[in-house]
Amino acid sequence: MILNHIWGLYAHPKDEWTEIDNRHENMMYGLSHILLVALIPAICGYYAAAHIGWSIGAGDPIKITEQSALLLAMSMYVAIIGGVFLLAYLIQWMAITFDSKPTFTQCIELAAYAATPVLMVGVAALYPVLWFVALAGCAAIAYSVYLLYSGIPIMMHIPEEKGFIYSSSVVTVGLVLLVCVLAGTAILWTNFGFIPEFR
Repeated sequence: MILNHIWGLYAHPKDEWTEIDNRHENMMYGLSHILLVALIPAICGYYAAAHIGWSIGAGDPIKITEQSALLLAMSMYVAIIGGVFLLAYLIQWMAITFDSKPTFTQCIELAAYAATPVLMVGVAALYPVLWFVALAGCAAIAYSVYLLYSGIPIMMHIPEEKGFIYSSSVVTVGLVLLVCVLAGTAILWTNFGFIPEFR
């Protein structure tokens, strides 16, 4: 099954990373995983924005039209997949510095499985209260960082000391990538007329 590593990444991550590394799955397997898991935040975000409404503080929930919510959900889905591919490319590009020669498939697996907690926490959008979603997001990011730190030495076949520095570099690049996606979203909203319609 495509999603068979998810439970292992939560229950026993190091053993699961070893199993992922030993299997040497093909590109379609890792791609199928990210294509399915990326649907969670997109669908939940759409439903929360169009049908439930976001509570930012006191006052009525803020809703947008279904058409705007659909456009945002599709944009989020494409951005997530593009972000995972770019992160995988950067993981492979940085590998040379750390005496590792991973295949792009290994890098996709690492990026996709490490991002899984952040994507699965998209379910929290079904209770669209800002503080709740922010707390859930912080917990998911922390676990994703842990997965990176535990997975890089195994997947890249390097000692843990090098793995720590490599992981720190990947986390830094990932945060810069996140800021670029957020800045790109703001630019699209303000300069290209993608401002959502509120109702």
